[in-house]
Amino acid sequence: MSHFEAFALALIQGLTEFLPISSSAHLILPSQILGWADQGLAFDVAVHVGTLAAVMGYFRKEVVTLLSAWLGSIFKGRRCAEAKLAWMIVLATIPACVFGLFMKDIIELYLRSAWVIAGTTIFFGLLLWWVDARATLRADEYQTTWKQSLFIGLAQAAAMIPGTSRSGATMTAALHLGFTRDAAARFSFLMSIPIILLAGGYLGMKLVTSGESVDFGGLGIGIAVSFVSAYACIHVFLKLVTRLGMLPFVIYRLLLGAGLIAFLLSH
Repeated sequence: MSHFEAFALALIQGLTEFLPISSSAHLILPSQILGWADQGLAFDVAVHVGTLAAVMGYFRKEVVTLLSAWLGSIFKGRRCAEAKLAWMIVLATIPACVFGLFMKDIIELYLRSAWVIAGTTIFFGLLLWWVDARATLRADEYQTTWKQSLFIGLAQAAAMIPGTSRSGATMTAALHLGFTRDAAARFSFLMSIPIILLAGGYLGMKLVTSGESVDFGGLGIGIAVSFVSAYACIHVFLKLVTRLGMLPFVIYRLLLGAGLIAFLLSH
């Protein structure tokens, strides 16, 4: 993989990881259209590090507060809104861990196709539009119940199907439950931290045991570009989502899915 390819793929990963538009749908385009080779384990680890650093850096105050409150609830029995939210984030992470443990091989074998990605990009885009149009927009993330947390967690688990979009699925679920758009986005971003950490750790262990050679130049580009683009993306999205709603992203998903289908039919 050239350094230009590393830059382009890291930019795509950073821009699409936290938007409700599916990073997998975008990452398949260079390989399908341009014939680029798979980026390899080392680069996967690099962009996970970059996007994790971006979301933790952007929400650094919330992360420190939530972690402190969570530890306080465990060791000192303290109860507060921040501790409750931290526990809801932990609970929402469990379904994806279980689903990934039992379904990862099936997804890799049967669902990582361009046709599946095109279909899920369109279907879940329409679902996001339908839910957003009917959302009551009343609750914030601190009002999350354990049942709501599990429901959003199940949406995150379903998003392991390529083309679904983790952030899109979790925001759709949160909006359906009555969250405001800002709260849905914030909860989705915060619950991405443990899942990206776990996924990055898993890929890191695979990398260590694989013996794969590492291009440290490409690795550095992957970390830096994915960090900067993801950080900027989070900031802009949170500024605009309350005013614009989800419709621009729905339209984009429909165009992307239709474009993928047109490309596949022409080849």
